[in-house]
Amino acid sequence: MPKPKTLYPLVVVDIALFCVDDNGLNVLLVKRSNEPAQGLWSLPGGLLQPERDRNLESAARRVLREKIGVDVRYLSEVRSFSGPARDPRGWSIGMLFFALLPRDHIHAIVKDSVDQVEWVSVRRIARAMAFDHSEQIDAAVQLLRDKVERRVLPLHLMPAEFTLGALQKTCEAILGRPLDKSVFRRRLKGSPDLIALRVENTGSAQRPSLLYRASDGFQF
Repeated sequence: MPKPKTLYPLVVVDIALFCVDDNGLNVLLVKRSNEPAQGLWSLPGGLLQPERDRNLESAARRVLREKIGVDVRYLSEVRSFSGPARDPRGWSIGMLFFALLPRDHIHAIVKDSVDQVEWVSVRRIARAMAFDHSEQIDAAVQLLRDKVERRVLPLHLMPAEFTLGALQKTCEAILGRPLDKSVFRRRLKGSPDLIALRVENTGSAQRPSLLYRASDGFQF
């Protein structure tokens, strides 16, 4: 009697890498140089390599380094995607992560298996995407917004020093709507995640701004 065939599905990691700039919330897309989906835009991603990767998070960090030359401090699982039709190579399991990068660290570069990289506003992704990556972006954006709605501060998107005004703009960019300044400031009062540093003298007639940084024990 022949031995039953064992199914070994493809295991893939994909990463929705976000930053915030003057255009709002952006996600990094890469243009694929290899099949499948050659020439289409996608999230940075790659196959799990069991001989190199300790776990899926390790695989995701390796993919970011090898494909776009980026190391991130914050990386978190979103959810899994699976099925026989999401990848033409066969039945696959894809674990989606999202990562946050400060605006002053957004210089991703083209490295392996990628023809081009581009930061794109999450409000204007009007292009054909590889695999199920449009659905993946929607899922990652929704999780990020849910966290901020629950009053978790997106400090991993901020530079080393920042004002409360800049932090409010970052939250507004994620949520896609304005926030009341007084309500936002009350929410931050006494927050253990923020450490006041010094007053920034802007040289204008406006009131000087107090600079902050994230506390060492901050969790997103």
